[in-house]
Formats: sequence, structure tokens, C-alpha cells
Amino acid sequence: MFAARLPMTMNGVLMTLYVVTGLGRGYGAAGLVGAGVTLGMALGAPLLGRCFDRYGLRPIVAVCGIGTTVFWFAAPHLPYAALAAVAVPAGMLSVPAGSLARQVLAALVPVEERRAAYSLDTISVEATFMIGPAIGIAAITTLSPTFTLSALGALFGGTAFLIWLIDPPIRESVEPGASTTRPPLRSWLTGRLVATLLIAAGALFVLVGTELATLAALRANGDIGVTGLVIAVMCVASIAGGIVHGAVKKSLPQGLLMLLLALLVVPVGLADHPWWLLMLVLIPTNLLCAPTLAATTETVSRIAPPQVRGEAMGLQDASTRLGLALGSPVVGFAIDHSSPAWGFAAAGLGGLVIASAGLLRRRAPEPAAEPVPALAESQP
Repeated sequence: MFAARLPMTMNGVLMTLYVVTGLGRGYGAAGLVGAGVTLGMALGAPLLGRCFDRYGLRPIVAVCGIGTTVFWFAAPHLPYAALAAVAVPAGMLSVPAGSLARQVLAALVPVEERRAAYSLDTISVEATFMIGPAIGIAAITTLSPTFTLSALGALFGGTAFLIWLIDPPIRESVEPGASTTRPPLRSWLTGRLVATLLIAAGALFVLVGTELATLAALRANGDIGVTGLVIAVMCVASIAGGIVHGAVKKSLPQGLLMLLLALLVVPVGLADHPWWLLMLVLIPTNLLCAPTLAATTETVSRIAPPQVRGEAMGLQDASTRLGLALGSPVVGFAIDHSSPAWGFAAAGLGGLVIASAGLLRRRAPEPAAEPVPALAESQP
């Protein structure tokens, strides 16, 4: 799954550079195509998750792997209008490596050990974002765009084939007498699950907004050359937080983690220069990044019945992409009409606004065990 996520971290920057340099279009045009792919992924994740629940892993991964490979091989030969037109369906056919990895972990790892497993998974995501974009930029700036995009398609196809070949379990073993009937939507898409999804969206709003405000602050102060170092330290801080979250027997609840994540970024703009001070004050909020995301996944896996876990994980993917899609324009608007310092405040406060709807709906205590009916347990 680490390998499967690598091309997903490259495709945004590669598509942007290709549209701008290869097709001679502006960043707005590139952003339109990128937004189409992101929208497609958000729409496709729950639909593909439902297909995983119904048909199993192999047929869906095969279809998605072929479709994604064909798109990236064809992309350098398409005019801009055609590229923009197929962006949404191409995004919908992307292998949902993130939600699929979480679904596999839920099937393989006992409930009491999932905090550690999901923390490790989140750490893996951070590592892909540290490696993938840098590889993609290096490739497209030294090799031809046609070769680079085709190679990306081959990487998508190759990792999809590996997933198909290994065929990891996506659901606990069915024992005699266990229910395999799909529960009604309203029985599991409860206010508590919706609250968790809103918190996930709020967390990603904060994270993408913080990154954008950081870039703006470094650029405004003439320190754009240390951007890579600052972002690397942010990622390392998140990884460190994920290690601690996964190692402790009892961590902070998801709502409190989200609250701290957002509140700690609000005053960062007061110390946005020199660059090393900005880097230091960003560490506390980034320490909570991986724990918040891991806690969200743990909650979804516990609330959603195994029969619909793929769809639930897909809804979580869609929620995070919604947060990403909202964060960039909102925080960008705040920066354009004020200063980068207000961008940090907008990131934290905007994330709180989204997550507050979820925090207010968390009335009932968290369930201590898997919901019923569960496939791994059956009554005598």
C-alpha cells in the first residue's frame, strides 16, 4: 500500500506541471483539471467501497487499475479540453489505496491493536508525501512529459496488479451462523459516524490550510529556498506524534485531538519570521496531525459494521478530500485579502467550524467493541 500511494502523491504536481509547461496553459487551467481528478476521487471512493463490500477486492482493483493506467498513458496525447473532460471519471476510477489499506488493516488486526496499526498506516502516508512529489518533480523536469506521465500510468497499473495478485483480506472470516446481510444505510450511517466524518474533513482543512499559509509566509519573507526543510520538519513532527499515539495504551479522544490541532495553528502567524522560528512554532500542531487522522480511522472501523466497512472507509476518504478541496481556496482568499499570518488563523478557525458540527453531534459514548452483526463472531 505504501507503493500504491506513491503515484497518488505524484499525480497532482505532475498534472499541474504538464498542463502549465507541456500545454502552455495557466495555473488556473491546471487547477481545474486537478480539481476534476480530486472531485472524481471523492465521488468514487464510497462507490468503490460499496463495490468492494459486494463483489470483493480483485474485480474492482482490476477495473480501476486498467482504467487509471489507460488514462495516464493517454493523457500526454490529449488536448486540454479532452483532458479536462475525462478528469472526473479518471479520478473515480483511481484505486482507493488509502481506504483499501485501512479496510485490510481492520480485517487483519484485532480491535485492541488497531490504534497502533492505523498510526503506522498514517506514518506511511506521511512518508509517501515526503518522497512522492519530489520524485515526480525530478522526473518531469529531467525527462519528457510523455515518458513521465506514461511511467506514472505504469506505476499505477503495476501496484494495482500487485494488490490483485496478493489479494489481501478486506473482511473478517465468515464463521457458520454469522450474518452476511448488508444492514440498512440508516442503521449504520448514524449521527456519530457523520460526526466522525466531519471531524476528518475539518482536520484536512486545517492541514492543507497550514501548508498553504506556510508557503505564503516563506515567500513573503524571501525564504522560499528553505520550504523543503520546513515541510520535512512538519512531516517528521507528524510521524513522531503518530509513533507516540500508536505506542500508548490510551490516547486522547478524536474530538480533543482535532480541537488541539486547530487551536495550536491559529497563533502561528504571530511568529512567522524568521523562518526557523516559524518552523519551530509549527511543530506542536503537526505533532497532532497523524494522531488525529489515525483516531478518525479507528473510530470509523469500530462504528461501521464489517459488511459495509468498505463504503464507510470510502466515505471517510470523500470527507478528507472535501476538507482538502475547501481548505485551499478559503485560506488562499484570507491570505490574498490580508496576510499569510491570517492564513494560519483561517486554517485553524475554518477547521473548527467544519469539525464543530461533528463535535456537537457526539452525544453517545463510544462503543467499546465491534458493532453487531459482526462477521468474526457468531452466537451459539
